[in-house]
Amino acid sequence: MTTAQTRRERAVRTLTLWLRPAFVLRVVSRFQRAVGFDRAMSLASSALTALVSLAIVSSSVLSLFRHTDTAERIIKRYSLTGGGADAVTAVFSAPEDTSAGIVGSLLLIVSLLSFTRVVQRFFEQTWELKPLSVRNTLNGLLWIGVLAGYMAAAGWIRAAAGRAPLEVGASLLTAPLTAVFLIATGRLLSARRLTWRDLLPFAAAAAAAEAGFAVGATAYLPRYFSSSATRYGPVGAVFAMISALFVVMLVIVACGALGREVGVELDRIRRGERPPDNEVRQEWDIVLDQVRLRWNSRRTRPDRRQDDGTPGSS
Repeated sequence: MTTAQTRRERAVRTLTLWLRPAFVLRVVSRFQRAVGFDRAMSLASSALTALVSLAIVSSSVLSLFRHTDTAERIIKRYSLTGGGADAVTAVFSAPEDTSAGIVGSLLLIVSLLSFTRVVQRFFEQTWELKPLSVRNTLNGLLWIGVLAGYMAAAGWIRAAAGRAPLEVGASLLTAPLTAVFLIATGRLLSARRLTWRDLLPFAAAAAAAEAGFAVGATAYLPRYFSSSATRYGPVGAVFAMISALFVVMLVIVACGALGREVGVELDRIRRGERPPDNEVRQEWDIVLDQVRLRWNSRRTRPDRRQDDGTPGSS
């Protein structure tokens, strides 16, 4: 086979791997093996504890230098009014007592380290790595600094982009930053056992999906947040936040399964493993044959019941 034919075959296989039923089933199977919904809920609950604690502590620090705090920025970001604004103020208000601030700082450290463990387990299970647990604490602490830098940079980008309709421009500008952040996250929390090439499919898919979710959240989340907070108070605000975080983490877990399988497929292509001719057509023929077989078996079941004299026959 000539070099041009080899390149053409690799390009065709790379572009058509999304159309293969076997590839889709592998992604679904990996998502199920990772217990995707439970993993997403674990990530969301840990993120809620860590991010709320971080917001409260940062609010108390920033209030010393600026007149606006975290609650005011969130209210302005999502244009909250009424019960939604009151609930955000109650949840994110900085404590005035010094002892409460110390307790909040300790809670912040514990919750952030717990969050790093949960994210670390996600990468280890999705990419089938040996668990490191507390032995990766140093990289976890470094990742906390990366997380803070990412949140600050993303907030600056959205503030600089302005309040455009649905904030499409801000979401598109933030997507490359999100991809870089996810690659750095995988590198640090896997103790550099994953390379940027291993993480690139996952990071690209997750960044694109998160940008789409951010556009939809800009339109829907303020109304949902305000209605929940008006009805249930601060508890409703917390419920709305964990619901949004669950969707975000579910997207990340699903993109992790997708990115992992894309990486496996690209490795096979780079190794030069030649698939059967007309592989996509053959797989679809198998799927269609199975569907026809099941459909025909269901159609013949009533006839069998009538022939056997079972109840229900006329």
